[in-house]
Amino acid sequence: MTDADGRRADPPQRATAAAFFDVDNTLLRGVSTFYLAREMHEVGFFDRKDLAAISREALRYALRGERNSRLAGIQERALGMVAGHTRAELAAVCESAYDHALAHRIFPGARAIVESHLASGNEVWLVTASPIEVGSLLAKRLGATGALGTVAQVEGDRYTGRLEGSLMHGETKARAIRDLADRRGLDLATSSAYGDSANDLPMLRTVGHPVAVNPDRRLRRVAQHEGWPIRRYTHESKSSTALRISVLAAIAATGIVLHRATRRPGGA
Repeated sequence: MTDADGRRADPPQRATAAAFFDVDNTLLRGVSTFYLAREMHEVGFFDRKDLAAISREALRYALRGERNSRLAGIQERALGMVAGHTRAELAAVCESAYDHALAHRIFPGARAIVESHLASGNEVWLVTASPIEVGSLLAKRLGATGALGTVAQVEGDRYTGRLEGSLMHGETKARAIRDLADRRGLDLATSSAYGDSANDLPMLRTVGHPVAVNPDRRLRRVAQHEGWPIRRYTHESKSSTALRISVLAAIAATGIVLHRATRRPGGA
């Protein structure tokens, strides 16, 4: 657990409410790990074959939604790519990915909700299957309290290519939130959580005020049955459908170009 600056966050003096945000397609449009991988490729962390493979997985994710096996596959490949690199190297790539790809994908409506919770004195935590380095940077840039994310093992300041613990996904998110609440004296009954996928249901059911954001079909059905608020965030300049098409087109185009490049003689 870190605060937005990567330091250990001191617990509050009394019980307080918090807001927990999933990241991909809840806080921002698209798959953050894909944009991080694209930036990693630009600076030479890995070759075009690896990025083409991640592009294919990201496209399947965007078309068919989250699946544990798909997320695990993306994370396993990404872990192999960072093996041997230092914390400082990955931190620099995360900063670049934020500036080049993530900043303008943050939904204005989601940003406004984050700011509203902070103004009300709530803690705000991002909870993501993406690397903790990405989650912590997003939290810092948004002024949030901190982040919970997937942690890659480090030995001697270099990544080993293995996970430290479990992928921050599904029930693991709910356990992490409960542990965080115990350590920091957070009142989950008065807290809120925001998610877009049925895989976020364990997290959403951990708090007193769950909110479905841009929900997939299963989460939308559950939210309607339970009477949970449903919010649909888009960028002001495009409709939700147009945004979805643009994300799919960008990922598909990247994958096609890279797939063709790797088939050429001498392709990296």
